[in-house]
Amino acid sequence: MAKEGIVATRPAPRGAGGRPTREAAVRRDARLLDVATKLFMERGFDCTSIDAVAETAGVSKPTVYARYHDKRDLFTAVLRATIQRCLAPLSAAAEAAMLSPKGIETTLHDLSRHVLAHALTPEVIMLRRTLAAQAVQFPELAKLAYEEGWLRAVRAIAILLEQFAARGQIRIADPTIAADLFLSLVLSTSERQILHGIAIRSKIQEQRREAAVNLFLDGVRAR
Repeated sequence: MAKEGIVATRPAPRGAGGRPTREAAVRRDARLLDVATKLFMERGFDCTSIDAVAETAGVSKPTVYARYHDKRDLFTAVLRATIQRCLAPLSAAAEAAMLSPKGIETTLHDLSRHVLAHALTPEVIMLRRTLAAQAVQFPELAKLAYEEGWLRAVRAIAILLEQFAARGQIRIADPTIAADLFLSLVLSTSERQILHGIAIRSKIQEQRREAAVNLFLDGVRAR
């Protein structure tokens, strides 16, 4: 019986020849990946079995193995999908800021609020904890998370900073290094506390964010 609040589903409707219809198969596969994501995130890699995933998703073990070679392959698929879904908005926020007509100060404060709020959502925190726990066993996924999340955001923010530099509002020698430092100032302390299970008071978090942006601005403003 499925546990931990995840309800097992009924077998997919069958089409001609006893096989599921294409639409039913797509829904079944999506359900399988969704269930696997919940179980892996809640229990970790070692404590999640193919048996548990199949039972909770309402499919047979052969159905799972027909799509994924083994548990490692399923775990990889889960993390790839989660990384792309959870971390892409970090860079998307920076890319959207490039279209804003606002000044550098307002833009960076708005961007920092958006990035920080997203980075500290429960799903993103769980993803980062899972990646940290499995980084040695799955180094390619840790690299993917870094590239899809952090580096994409750094590139987008670097372009944003270049635009403000071209307008004469700031002076920066290396936009990429500046963007990396901006994200580090905004995220590092809050992320570290959350990953270690340390509660953050929202008022203190906002004070840190504001101070981080102001400190960055003081270092890059044109004089």
